[in-house]
Amino acid sequence: MARDLYEVLGVGRDASEDEIKKAFRSKARELHPDVNKAPDAEEQFKELNEAYDVLSDASKRAQYDRFGTIPGAASGGGYGGGYVDLEDLFGGGFGGMGDIFSTFFGGGASGGRPARREGRDMGIGLRISLEEAACGVRKEVVYDRLAPCPDCGGSGLGEGGRQATCPECQGQGRVVTVQQTFLGNMQSATTCPKCQGTGSTIEDPCEECQGQGRVPDRQKVAVEVPAGIRDGQQLRVGGYGEAGMQGAASGDLIVTVRIEPSELYEREGNDLHAVANITMVQAALGVKLEVEGIMPDEEVAVTVPAGTQNGAILRARGHGMPRLRSDKRGDLLVHVNVEIPKKVSKKERELLERFAEERGEAVAEARSPLQKIRDAFSG
Repeated sequence: MARDLYEVLGVGRDASEDEIKKAFRSKARELHPDVNKAPDAEEQFKELNEAYDVLSDASKRAQYDRFGTIPGAASGGGYGGGYVDLEDLFGGGFGGMGDIFSTFFGGGASGGRPARREGRDMGIGLRISLEEAACGVRKEVVYDRLAPCPDCGGSGLGEGGRQATCPECQGQGRVVTVQQTFLGNMQSATTCPKCQGTGSTIEDPCEECQGQGRVPDRQKVAVEVPAGIRDGQQLRVGGYGEAGMQGAASGDLIVTVRIEPSELYEREGNDLHAVANITMVQAALGVKLEVEGIMPDEEVAVTVPAGTQNGAILRARGHGMPRLRSDKRGDLLVHVNVEIPKKVSKKERELLERFAEERGEAVAEARSPLQKIRDAFSG
């Protein structure tokens, strides 16, 4: 039997959202494979991440409390299945909470280069239906990022803490070393290892963020998708990318919208294509149809003129997709599909034969039931 999720996080069943977050961050620092070299560190971190994923989401936590099962586990959904459908994070180079902790432990510096203080942009893919794209929709997305530390307000300072000039580099951010060679003394400048190139250090740093001013967290953001958006277009949510270090500017969240195929419509620019099935009699004599529109409760009146042929296209102007940030719409193009009955009754055949006779058209003779049986055996 799987371990109790509250036990994995080390909190009581009545723990608040903030207590769950703090417990997760504390344990993640202990169990992350970057700092914990135990053979099962990776498995423990995955278990911790799964516990946090469930208990940090109100609906998943309620289901777990009621039924004692992990939402999505039975269907193979894992610990990401209940959220809006998201693609991999990009831009900031993150692929999940584990990678974010790796960046957190590294402090943002690598290869001897100065630490990047400004936060990087992050990106996600958001899937919506064509109907949602037509009307516009507000979606809540959930993702992992380095967010401003709630304890120090992003400053990195603990209680009574302050920023001071780095004693190692005297605020220059770089240190100069001298090496004796057969050509004489050679000087080289490298990023200061103590301040990572910032030129300052923090006295009494915040315990929660270890002086960075940011912590790994799970973020919820409402994204406003405008009506008429197209597949692949991007939306920018300012300030919700990676948080900067010690109060520096945050990056943005870039949302790439992906529109799922519709069963009723094909989109071509701002026009929509749909199919209407009519009978051969309706095609011959004409008919007025009510076609379902893309908007809620929208019925589009379409007149099929007499003599319409199979495959004809009828245009209903102004009933297509809205034009982005405009009150105008494209057109709805209705493709006519004339259905020919595969079987007809005796009376229907008589009527059709009289119609053919009236038009001077030759038709096949009707076959008796006995002839049909002979045809079946002879075939």
